[in-house]
Amino acid sequence: MPQVMEFKLPDLGEGLTEAEIVRWLVAVGDVVAIDQPVVEVETAKAMVEVPCPYGGVVTARFGEEGEELPVGAPLITVAVGAQSMPAGAEESAGAESSGEAPRPLIGYGSDHSRPARRRRVRPVTAAVSAPVTAPAPVAAAPAAPPAPVVPAVPAGPVPVISPLVRKLAKDHGVDLRALHGSGPEGLILRADVEAALAALREPAPAPAPAAVAVAAQGERIPLKGLRGAVAEKLSRSRREIPDATCWVDADATELMAARAAMNAVGGPKISVLALLARICTAALAKYPELNSTVDLAAKEIVRLPSVHLGFAAQTERGLVVPVVRDAQGRNPESLSAEFARLTELARAGKLAPADLTGGTFTLNNYGVFGVDGSTPIVNHPEAAMLGVGRIIDKPWVHDGQLAVRKVVQLSLTFDHRVCDGGTAGGFLRYVADCVESPAVLLRTL
Repeated sequence: MPQVMEFKLPDLGEGLTEAEIVRWLVAVGDVVAIDQPVVEVETAKAMVEVPCPYGGVVTARFGEEGEELPVGAPLITVAVGAQSMPAGAEESAGAESSGEAPRPLIGYGSDHSRPARRRRVRPVTAAVSAPVTAPAPVAAAPAAPPAPVVPAVPAGPVPVISPLVRKLAKDHGVDLRALHGSGPEGLILRADVEAALAALREPAPAPAPAAVAVAAQGERIPLKGLRGAVAEKLSRSRREIPDATCWVDADATELMAARAAMNAVGGPKISVLALLARICTAALAKYPELNSTVDLAAKEIVRLPSVHLGFAAQTERGLVVPVVRDAQGRNPESLSAEFARLTELARAGKLAPADLTGGTFTLNNYGVFGVDGSTPIVNHPEAAMLGVGRIIDKPWVHDGQLAVRKVVQLSLTFDHRVCDGGTAGGFLRYVADCVESPAVLLRTL
């Protein structure tokens, strides 16, 4: 006898609380295997295919493509043990399930902090008498405003004594039978007629501007998903980190010549970004203050033992910062291969949340956009970011002579809480020296 199991959107890790449905990979009536991906969702960090821990026939899907669901919301229901049955086959009503916890999702693990819940067994019937969950509310058409209630005009004599009041009402077209007198026993007074005339003279309130007119003033784009996460992180960085920026121009002619010599001997190509990353790790070993974070709760600066190097990568979804783990132990060839792998995953939207978190220092090559300099915002909770502009031919004094050299602008944005300007300037000067004379690195290799 098949049991209908409800699969909810799991916690995808790193504190994510919601995800947007990008594409359903199964339809109602499809047979799914255990751990088969059933939906592709977009979190604030990456695109993720969510596997289902149950095998059976899909009996319902919850949410449309483009809809955002919170963690714990139902995704699908699966009739377990009904692989050979057509969708919608009639079964008898089930009782409570055995209460076993669902299989943990591949790559996500299980949550042992909560007790296992008993799941209700739902029958799979051809004619469903009631939905598994309440349907999503449908916006109803606005009801027409109620017609104004017209008070009944009483029959019989009108309680008016003064002929002046009658004449005033007649001259201005006021129906005395519709008035309620304020005098003794409902007697209509001159003040009652004048009040009715004043009400008639009041202009009607201007109608509220239509929502369509407001929308026509500009396009509204929901601040959610990746854009929302970027906005929140940058805003937090600005709120918490007192950052400062210093920069310097450097002659990169020797660095470009060294790269050309490396690539001329064959083997995997070495990228400029990999050489700059290797220079960064050497500089961080010399100035460890910049590979740190601030623990506000403990009021402590935490110097980190490993360099997990983030690098900015522009994708169709927006700017993401993949992280190269333990970059301090990699050579330029290994760094080049890892940069290429993570960049390919980023452009395909297949980075895992773990690939986008845990960075300790960021390398930002904004020179690919054709600009020379920038004052980037520190990637919270890191303490510093090295920016690299475009490498272009410029006039430069070399060995006492004016020459055309390949020049790059380097900038360092840092958290002033972790160090003073002397440390930041020393770090940036060391990086520039290595760019101008790559042989400087030989002292630390």
